[in-house]
Amino acid sequence: MAMYIRVKRHKTTYFIQCDPTETTLDIKQKLQALIDQPSNNQQLTLVATNDILDDLKTLAEQKVENDAVVGLALRKGLFCIPFVN
Repeated sequence: MAMYIRVKRHKTTYFIQCDPTETTLDIKQKLQALIDQPSNNQQLTLVATNDILDDLKTLAEQKVENDAVVGLALRKGLFCIPFVN
């Protein structure tokens, strides 16, 4: 069942089409093509709960639902808390 999530970083929003069976790493690989940042430099956080998403777990396992807002942080040394407007 296709769904989409909104990945936000600062004032930019990426609409990512995905399936609940995809892993966080799958989403990071989709983002890699859009933002030219390797997946290991990305950290995704479910904004509703402030939970950092685990690369190896599926979206369904982490309770990421259709139209969820996910914050994106990029590594520059340590990860920073994503600023989402």
